[in-house]
Amino acid sequence: PRAILQWNVGSYKDISRESLSLFRLLEPQIEILVLGTGDRVERLHPTVLKQMRECGIAVEVQDTPNACATFNFLISEKRVAAAGLIPP
Repeated sequence: PRAILQWNVGSYKDISRESLSLFRLLEPQIEILVLGTGDRVERLHPTVLKQMRECGIAVEVQDTPNACATFNFLISEKRVAAAGLIPP
């Protein structure tokens, strides 16, 4: 179901296995997680991305305005998606 949850992340540097655990708990399980890292695309630690893939969740990292557009597109396609957005 549609929900808005507070994600306690201040910057892309705060994105970790622990901070992403919220997305692994969602029901139904999401297919793809779109992460908006603020004004620009930031590189996340490869281990963090690998852990999400191992849970069956694809991760797309973009700047936040593009992440919002991508999320809206995925939802319009009836994909089971979530977005973690850091304000620009």
